[in-house]
Amino acid sequence: MSTGKLSMAAAVAAVLLACGCDVSGKVEQGRVVAYDAGAKQVTLIPEDGTAPVTVRTPEDPDEMGPVPAQGKLVRVDAKGGRVLVYDAAAQTLRAIPLTPVGQRPASKPGPPKIDRARNTLTLYSPSERAMVTFTAAPELLSMPADTWKAGDVVRYYYKEPGQALRLMNVTKTDLSKADK
Repeated sequence: MSTGKLSMAAAVAAVLLACGCDVSGKVEQGRVVAYDAGAKQVTLIPEDGTAPVTVRTPEDPDEMGPVPAQGKLVRVDAKGGRVLVYDAAAQTLRAIPLTPVGQRPASKPGPPKIDRARNTLTLYSPSERAMVTFTAAPELLSMPADTWKAGDVVRYYYKEPGQALRLMNVTKTDLSKADK
């Protein structure tokens, strides 16, 4: 963060403290693996890769950004030859070993590609900024399509665990326009 932005953040914090505003909340971020609009709940995997967390969306709809897309793909590790997916039935993370066979640079995520004829799976790896192709057993290729789709990343602010006061869809929010 630049010195100017740090100064601005410090000034905002000082103003909030001076006016008696409570800034004791916490901020968490993770990848969405389930979203239930009716129940007003989002389930995500925190960035530290721990167990899934379910959070109620903000009571005030103006405190929530774009609706998050869900997907079971949590992480692609091409160098380590594995992907991490959310197993909804067991409500846990599952590491699946895969053999990478190709990679091409990609500046934006592309949709997963399942090629049953060649027994390959092509997934976007954010850490490598690439579409990575893996060989995969037929039983893996027959898993539900959302297994290989990455959900959006969301950031939420809360004071009480489990209840978001604000929720921002990081994936769908253009932060470059925030300062303009």
